[in-house]
Amino acid sequence: MASDLSQLVKAYDVRGVVPDQWDETLAELFGAAFVHVVDASAIVIGHDMRPSSPGLSRAFARGAAAQGVDVTEIGLCSTDQLYYASGALNLPGAMFTASHNPAQYNGIKLCRAGAAPVGQDTGLTQIRELVEGWTDTGAPAPAGTQGTITQRETLDDYAAHLRGLVDLTSIRPLKVVVDAGNGMGGHTVPTVFAGLPLDLVPMYFELDGTFPNHEANPLDPANLVDLQKRVREESADLGIAFDGDADRCFVVDEHGDPVSPSAITALVAARELARNGGEGVIIHNLITSWSVPEVVKENGGTPVRTRVGHSFIKAEMAKSGAIFGGEHSAHYYFKDFWNADTGMLAALHVLAALGGQDGPLSGLVAAYDRYTGSGEINSTVADQADRLAAIRSAYEGQEGVTLDNLDGLTITTADWWFNVRPSNTEPLLRLNAEARDEATMTKVRDEVLAIIRA
Repeated sequence: MASDLSQLVKAYDVRGVVPDQWDETLAELFGAAFVHVVDASAIVIGHDMRPSSPGLSRAFARGAAAQGVDVTEIGLCSTDQLYYASGALNLPGAMFTASHNPAQYNGIKLCRAGAAPVGQDTGLTQIRELVEGWTDTGAPAPAGTQGTITQRETLDDYAAHLRGLVDLTSIRPLKVVVDAGNGMGGHTVPTVFAGLPLDLVPMYFELDGTFPNHEANPLDPANLVDLQKRVREESADLGIAFDGDADRCFVVDEHGDPVSPSAITALVAARELARNGGEGVIIHNLITSWSVPEVVKENGGTPVRTRVGHSFIKAEMAKSGAIFGGEHSAHYYFKDFWNADTGMLAALHVLAALGGQDGPLSGLVAAYDRYTGSGEINSTVADQADRLAAIRSAYEGQEGVTLDNLDGLTITTADWWFNVRPSNTEPLLRLNAEARDEATMTKVRDEVLAIIRA
């Protein structure tokens, strides 16, 4: 019976428990399969601080080199630093990380040259099928000439590239607390922020893939508590939290209150539009706030709505020539960064915007945070399709109600909207709701949850 790696190879990346689901032997096969599918003569590889990352990364390099492909290892890096290397060197890339997952996990994020994504429809399925076959028959025959494996430093160049895109030299001095969560932000922030007018208060900058302080997942409010407390204690201007591989950033204001990623999307969109002469396409997924398309239009831009997920955002960025894209999960994509996501560049935009005026962050973002949202609420259900049909039945045909099926089911009125979409990997429905006021949002949220959980 053929091996089945469908639980390891996800829609966008490889991710699973080490060594239960995968190990260095399998990583070597993934290296060989990757270079076959992307038809590479050379690749670049990086890894995060997890204990298993160096070994898995080197095994992948061996597998690629055995097929005659030259490998550049950039060592410890953030995911967006790997994207930088893929773009700047014009090489396909592999990043070893499990992002915000617990310590026992690891994974691979793959891209083609120029940081173009590799997902299930753009090569990942073929990679999985090759590895499944080789797991049963043995590794592919090596090439006549082995590829080389060399090391290269890219951190300084990555930092210089980002700082060339946002001018922070003339901002007023700011006190900023950064929680790296023992992840790769502790590696990149000191170099990117060096020499800027910033009083940096570091938290959990020690690289430790066992995450001794809290999970490196700032999307969970529990993991922001330490940062919020420190911002208030330090009377800081703002706080920034990075996830484990530092490709996402989360912001809290001077009171320690979280700033909605939709507000950050709107703020950065306005800045990128200004930088591009007041015109351009801005991508936003369908669970970002109404504020985002409103701000984009007010600043001369064209908003384009997409499904949730980085492969959809990046595909639409390339198709439309968009200058910027944002997701409510705090992924931020930039045309000037090969359409790839970088939390660090978004953070620099926030610092530049705040430091370029005299008011506090709470006042600055108020203009970009106009509605009340529920946040994402997950519910375990026995039958996703049945519950979606029940929701449709409850609202369809009502006056002033519109429905669309771009990603799950979105129902919109003049005063509120909600989206319910199924998880691809778990028996869950995910609800996001927004309204013009708290009472309306609460009412809509509770009505929909009652149907989902009936």
